[in-house]
Amino acid sequence: MSGDVHLAAQPVVMRLGGGLLAYLRKIGAVFAKDVRAELRGREVFSTMTAFSVLAVLIFGMGFDLRVPRSEMIAPGVLWVVILFTGVLGLNRSFGAEVDRGTLPALLLAPVDRSAIYFGKLLANLFFTLATTLVILAVMFFIFDLNLFHPYNLLAVLLGVLGYVGVGTIFAALTASSRARETMLPILLLPVMAPVFVAGIGLTAGVIDGKPFDDLRQWFGILAAFDLIFIVVAYLLFDLIWEDA
Repeated sequence: MSGDVHLAAQPVVMRLGGGLLAYLRKIGAVFAKDVRAELRGREVFSTMTAFSVLAVLIFGMGFDLRVPRSEMIAPGVLWVVILFTGVLGLNRSFGAEVDRGTLPALLLAPVDRSAIYFGKLLANLFFTLATTLVILAVMFFIFDLNLFHPYNLLAVLLGVLGYVGVGTIFAALTASSRARETMLPILLLPVMAPVFVAGIGLTAGVIDGKPFDDLRQWFGILAAFDLIFIVVAYLLFDLIWEDA
């Protein structure tokens, strides 16, 4: 009897596994499309990198005149630059599809729209994390601080994941608006307050040499933010294009 149940369950498991693999392939296709478009046009990563480097340089020169120790301002500079740099990439996530006239074709493609969301999320995560590594490297030279500590890298990963998770759905929401460059930061940045505060708390704690137990609450905030908002964005993404 148990053998019959096992044999009957096998096709179900195979269908579920096959469906998941097909879904992941669709996500990968959307991600690969955005990466290829960036390699051809070079309008996202290059812009984000140039802005982030200039922002760190300006903050460094501006605070150097009045702040006695760079450790006091480095956490705030890091997370402010990440947040404002990320807006540039998020704006192009769906804005480029609208400008090129490819958004209707993307929405009509035979894929779940949630797969479009996750593909875009992965592309935004890729570009933002790559830019963040540049920011950390520039801050090493400007502020003479090594922010490549494993705890800080984990904080950046969790913070950027939540940031692009929410930012991707807001970018989709504002894509068809002529004022999307203004609307996106107005909608997005207030929602990012928990990420901003937790990120600064973690980076400051790492600089001060605090143990993991003292940083646990900040990691918990970032992990909870990521889980809640990415699930909500996944559930709501279909509604944005309901009439498209």
